[in-house]
Amino acid sequence: MTMLDGFTPWPPELAQRFRAGGYWEGLTLWGMVARTVARLPDKVALVAGERRETYADLDRASARLGAALLRQGIRPLDRVVLQLPNVPEFVHWYLALVRIGAIPVLALRAHRHTEVRHFIRASGAVAYVVPDVAHHFDYRPMATQMQGEFAGLRVYVVGEAGDGQTAHAALLQGLTDDEGTAEIRAAEATVDPADVATMLLSGGTTSLSKLIPRTHEDYVLNARLCGRAAGFDEQTVFMAILPLGHNYNLASPGILGAFYTGGTVVLAPSTDTAEIFRLVEQERVTVIAAVVPLISAWLASDEPKRFDHSSLKVVQNGGARLAPELRQRLISELACTPQEIYGTAEGLINMTRLDDPLELILHSSGRPVCEDDEIAVVDDDGREVPDGEAGELITRGPYTIRGYYRAPEKNSEAFTADGFYRMGDIVRKWGRNIQAEGRRKDLINRGGEKISCEEVENFIHRHPAVKSACLVAMPDPVFGEKACAFVVLREGESLTFEGLTTFLRGLQIASYKLPERLEVVTQFPLSPVGKILKRELRDAIAARLDAEAGV
Repeated sequence: MTMLDGFTPWPPELAQRFRAGGYWEGLTLWGMVARTVARLPDKVALVAGERRETYADLDRASARLGAALLRQGIRPLDRVVLQLPNVPEFVHWYLALVRIGAIPVLALRAHRHTEVRHFIRASGAVAYVVPDVAHHFDYRPMATQMQGEFAGLRVYVVGEAGDGQTAHAALLQGLTDDEGTAEIRAAEATVDPADVATMLLSGGTTSLSKLIPRTHEDYVLNARLCGRAAGFDEQTVFMAILPLGHNYNLASPGILGAFYTGGTVVLAPSTDTAEIFRLVEQERVTVIAAVVPLISAWLASDEPKRFDHSSLKVVQNGGARLAPELRQRLISELACTPQEIYGTAEGLINMTRLDDPLELILHSSGRPVCEDDEIAVVDDDGREVPDGEAGELITRGPYTIRGYYRAPEKNSEAFTADGFYRMGDIVRKWGRNIQAEGRRKDLINRGGEKISCEEVENFIHRHPAVKSACLVAMPDPVFGEKACAFVVLREGESLTFEGLTTFLRGLQIASYKLPERLEVVTQFPLSPVGKILKRELRDAIAARLDAEAGV
């Protein structure tokens, strides 16, 4: 077996146990989809606007693209940064890459130069895949800049390519559906299910995102178990609204969970409530993967009532905990079951079950999807605390990684000596059921998007007017939390919110990381040892927001 350098595998005795226990099926991600292709070739697999693709269509499209990439010199274990919006081509590229044994590194649409540069450098990527324009942003100049910084980087564009870039259509030109079949079959046969299939991105709690290497076997298991907990089967019609590059929408259970069971995936073109529920009616959607801001918007709107949503059975929520009151309203107003999904791209996924008692459906963050998921809640000294007491959640199991990619220093912090991953979340547990309560580290959860306070503070400190900066969460009724920047200015300097935002945009960071309020202060509250008391700043901005709202 050719193992990717920098990847930390499971110990051999554990790998043997997971295979013997039937957790690891010896399947690649493409092998998982191919099994469904053979069983249900004419079943509709993917719907996007007027486009409807069967499982046989996915087979042909990914084979043709995979053959073209092989002819371009893309080889097994090559890393390819994939940054596409929710379009069928995302699915084609993802399946084509894993089919030939290359490794997609899944960037999100919002990522910009700073993040993409890091992903390419950290992964050692040989190629970068982008749209031409998406959501009013032209990705081609950014890709051109990356080509200038990374010698030999190939850029592929879904749409019209720029200079020195290859258009998706041109890549396929001259290749028939059958051409390259021998090449693609030969490549498939060399892909080892135990090797890395996909690189996801960590939340970046203290720095730019770390790379999370998921193997074919563990990610197939992830999709299978999450799909089972969600009740996925051939009748499932799953709507994807959030980015497909997120672990949540990709395999927890996401599109891969649907493909495992032979369901249908519907790609929503926007987050517009009316458009979403029009599609629910038209496609008879049974499951939607959502987040708190979306669910809040639906329940605050009359739009869902205009459409027949009787097919909708389950609304899943991930990223941030959904309040019990909103879960109850999903039951009473949309006549569907709320399903809480709490986990991590590094592995462990907890889900409430559809047949759980109402108390758990309304209040729990779920329980592990796998019987062999080991979980413990520990105090600051690593000692396990009794059920019901708050502590940090740690875990290990057959789909939780044993280390980040090429990050030995981070691994020494994030993993215990016996292989448990430190989730960084404060939880309480009762038996196997968990209730998530917040982050142990300094992180803002903006409707499921995790913002590293330290990372953004470092960007703010680059402003010449800023002497010191502190980013804290402020409460928000829709997103749960938003970022507020407190700054102390250098003598004689001034700074407006617009000025700070313009400066940060100039650093080309993802827009969701931008502070949404600025507070200029003369000093920060400090502890006796000189540590900034962020809790006091959070309390101060919460009180100010209440006063402004007349509360």
